[in-house]
Amino acid sequence: MSKPLEGIKIIDFTHVQAGPACTQLLAWFGADVIKVERPGSGDVTRNQLRDIPDADALYFTMLNSNKRSLTLDTKTPEGKEVLEKLVKESDVLVENFAPGALDRMGFTWERLNELNPKLIVASVKGFSDGHHYDDLKVYENVAQCAGGAASTTGFWDGPPTVSAAALGDSNTGMHLAIGILTALIGRGQTGRGQKVAVSMQDSVINLCRVKLRDQQRLDRVGYLEEYPQYPHGEFTDVVPRGGNAGGGGQPGWVLKCKGWETDPNAYIYFTIQGHAWEPICRAIGKPEWIDDPNYNTAQARQPHIFDIFATIEAWLADKTKYEAVDILRKFDIPCAPVLSMKEIANDPSLRASGTIVEVPHKQRGSYLTVGSPIKFSGLKPEITGSPLLGEHTDEILSELGYSKDQIASLHASRSV
Repeated sequence: MSKPLEGIKIIDFTHVQAGPACTQLLAWFGADVIKVERPGSGDVTRNQLRDIPDADALYFTMLNSNKRSLTLDTKTPEGKEVLEKLVKESDVLVENFAPGALDRMGFTWERLNELNPKLIVASVKGFSDGHHYDDLKVYENVAQCAGGAASTTGFWDGPPTVSAAALGDSNTGMHLAIGILTALIGRGQTGRGQKVAVSMQDSVINLCRVKLRDQQRLDRVGYLEEYPQYPHGEFTDVVPRGGNAGGGGQPGWVLKCKGWETDPNAYIYFTIQGHAWEPICRAIGKPEWIDDPNYNTAQARQPHIFDIFATIEAWLADKTKYEAVDILRKFDIPCAPVLSMKEIANDPSLRASGTIVEVPHKQRGSYLTVGSPIKFSGLKPEITGSPLLGEHTDEILSELGYSKDQIASLHASRSV
């Protein structure tokens, strides 16, 4: 089966997570992604948080599947020459260097555009160009704080809290992949490449749009009726942390199930939507609540919301999270078990769908990684193991027209 991005060649000058997440996604869909790495060391994540001595760390393998690795020292004249040849034959260059790093290498936008007017240059930034923090180094949690996520996460009586989800890193990579694909379509219309940039702050803000919605509502009326603080608590002039409350107007909470005393994840998330109120009452054995004016509207329920959750939690006390969800889903009640990463790793449904895949690796043996979260009717991406450092260097140089003697000379000069 041909893949939609076959024939697209991408120079991957990225490292750590945001950029590699972007280029890995494009590699899954058929692009030839050439990961350019420093000879002898490579991407820093190859040796970060290792669980097997002298083998590529899972941090690297889970972000660089389906790619080829080229080692290249772009500080040498020979290395620069190789890169120039590669630029001329490529469609996209993706980078997440510090500001100005490409310019200092001699590969300004003007030079890249001169070498290949069709080249798309895609960049991960911490902050957008011109932002007063655009020289600040940004990591995952920095982006979550600068993007508004941390200030609205956690409980109202505690400090701001970052999420375990990679809102700053992988999320930015997904946004950049969309930008690259858009630029490729645009190139088909104009015949020219362009610069594409996504900042980590902007990507987090994009995912926090409902909180920006809430700020404007709070500014206008002084309270947020779906937050647990309403009507008994007080609001300041900023969107508060709401604990586990739902963000879309449907009150929800994490509730204990059987075994919570010893299992830190023996919980379900339970959502009370208006249309589900009658089924909820029937499911938990409270049919008298269906028409009770103290409970039969969302506005009436809000002052009693934690009493309602306590009643549901009492109903859950003799049921595991799986048993509870199996009962509740028959009533069409929005809920889910709180799944641990161990449960996700072993979930047969996720294995069958290709969301979790097991792939071989030349050093590690087999390991688990994520597969494509996007499912197609006419495409099933094949996930392959990440490359060893420089594994494809000679192969790529040969494709660029270098002879065996020239390749040997490049190795001798330590340019590759």
